[in-house]
Amino acid sequence: MLAQASPWYVHALQRTTATPAEPLSVPARMEWTTRPGSGPGAEILAPDLRRKRLLELGCGPGHNAAHLATRYGAHVTGVDLVGLQVRRARSHYGRLNNLTFVAGHALHYLQASDERFDAIYSVFGAIGLVAHELLLLAITQHLKPGCTLAFSVPHPQRGGRRPSTDDRPGRDYVTLPDRTRLPIARWEFDAERWEKHLGRAGLWLASAQEFHDARHGLWPTTLLITARKL
Repeated sequence: MLAQASPWYVHALQRTTATPAEPLSVPARMEWTTRPGSGPGAEILAPDLRRKRLLELGCGPGHNAAHLATRYGAHVTGVDLVGLQVRRARSHYGRLNNLTFVAGHALHYLQASDERFDAIYSVFGAIGLVAHELLLLAITQHLKPGCTLAFSVPHPQRGGRRPSTDDRPGRDYVTLPDRTRLPIARWEFDAERWEKHLGRAGLWLASAQEFHDARHGLWPTTLLITARKL
């Protein structure tokens, strides 16, 4: 049965089995990359995040959302496709104020919502895994003018790979906690191609940064994109 389940569900199930569902201390910083402590923090979302309304697409166990809600008093909604992940997030941080976790598909959540946000972000989350021409347009519709979309994705050149030369998704893998791998589809764009698609959705590319993790060889591991609504 598990072989036919979503790779993300299997990943969450293994994590839940291995790690107790209990309250955790709030992380001291926001992480965007595969190596904790490297790269920027929450400051790339806005100059002042106090009491801002933020949306995370693919919140996982909720670490970044908890940091933003606690450190800045921001009102954060975290959406994740896998209900088990949302349960983990609630068990870790459900006691905190200004923090809501929702189980659902990122695109469907946006299509059903009438809320507008001061920033939307994704850390190895929905962006790159959901059809970009639909998701980016939905994000634009829910961002306030001049506000930021920020997202990190696996670098398209990681491990010596080559970025996609067209707009079709490529084959990638999810590495599970037990080290087995399950196949997924992922859009593997370089910064130039992301800029093209962002522009089509009404977003202006503000920056594209790449980061390395020495544990994974010489190739860059993370691509971090920031964009603003025009």
